[in-house]
Amino acid sequence: MQDRFSALMAASAILLAFAACPAHAQHAGHGTSSAQEHGGQAGGHEQHRHDRAGDAGSRQPFIPPVTDEDRAAAFPELKQRHAVHDNAVHSFVLVDQLEWFGVGDAEVGWNGQGWIGRDIDRFRFRTEGRAGDGSLASGEMNALYGRAVARWWELVAGVRHDFRPGPSRTWAAIGIQGLAPYWFDVQATAYVGGAGRTALRVEAETDLLLTNRLILQPRLEFDLYGRDDPERGIGAGLSSGEAGLRLRYEIRRELAPYVGIVWKRAFAGTAELARAAGEPTGNMRVVAGLRAWF
Repeated sequence: MQDRFSALMAASAILLAFAACPAHAQHAGHGTSSAQEHGGQAGGHEQHRHDRAGDAGSRQPFIPPVTDEDRAAAFPELKQRHAVHDNAVHSFVLVDQLEWFGVGDAEVGWNGQGWIGRDIDRFRFRTEGRAGDGSLASGEMNALYGRAVARWWELVAGVRHDFRPGPSRTWAAIGIQGLAPYWFDVQATAYVGGAGRTALRVEAETDLLLTNRLILQPRLEFDLYGRDDPERGIGAGLSSGEAGLRLRYEIRRELAPYVGIVWKRAFAGTAELARAAGEPTGNMRVVAGLRAWF
C-alpha cells in the first residue's frame, strides 16, 4: 500500500510540472512588442524595453538563465556578415512627441524621427520644432546616413537645417546614437556651420515600465555652441538644457496618449541675451500629447 501511495504522489508531481509549462510560455510571450518596431539590428529599441517586464517577472526556477554564449548567438557582432542580416528594405517612423502646452494661445511642439534601409545601412531623418499663433517659432530638420558599427550603436552623418528662430542656418552633422547600458537611448551629434560655427547636442531618454502599458519616460537634452550667434539669441558655451517627464498609456504599442511636465532653461551667454531682450531665462510647462509609430 505504501509503495502504491508513493507511486501515485510521484505521478501527480510529474503531471503538475507539465501543466505549469504552457501557462509559463503564455505569460512569457505577453510582454513582447512588435518585431516591426524593433526594426532590426540597429533600429528602434522598443522591443528590448517591453521585453524586460516579461523577462524579469516570468522566469521559473526550472528555466536555465541566459548565458553569454546565448547572447552572442542571438546578437552577433557586425564586423562579419551574418545570416540574420538580410538585404530586405524596411522602414520605421516614430512621432515621439506631438504635444500641446500653454493656456489660451496654446502652442504645438513636435519631435520625430524615422529611417528606411537595411540592417546595416540606413537613411535617417530627425525633426523637431514649435509653432504658435499661426506661425513657426522654431524648427529644424536633419537628413542623415546611418551605419551600424556595433550591436546597439550606429554612426550617423549628414546635414541639419534650422528654419527658426532668426535667420536660417545649415550645418554639417556627425554623431553616434544607440542603446547605452541600463536601457538609455542616447544621441550625441556634433555640427559645423558657416563662419566657423560649431555646436553639440546630447539627448538621452529611457522608458520605465510601471505596468505593461503605463510607461514613464524621463528625457534630457543639452545644446552647446562654440561661438555667439546674437541674431538667433544664442551665446557661446552651454546654451540650453531641457528635462522632461512624460507618462503615457499605450492603447496599442503603436499609439499612446500622454501627459507630462517639461523644464527648460537657458545658460551662460544665451541667458544674458534673453535677459537683455526682456525674455525669461527658464520656464516650466505642462504638456499633453500623443506618441505614435508605424
